[in-house]
Amino acid sequence: MKRILQLVVTRWLARTPIGMVLLGLGWLFMRRRRARKQQPADSPALRRPGRRSGTPYAWRGPTTGDRR
Repeated sequence: MKRILQLVVTRWLARTPIGMVLLGLGWLFMRRRRARKQQPADSPALRRPGRRSGTPYAWRGPTTGDRR
């Protein structure tokens, strides 16, 4: 439901130049926020085998779905 609402709002804002500016600013702020939230690359937790990526954009591979 949240993704559908985001899509509708994004398409509505993308119609005007002011909306495009607002979308760009929102994208920039969210990108900075996500970068601050992540752990540093030297962290031992990131080197642990079998860990899953915390980012929703990471490729999970073909076996992540319904495994039986």
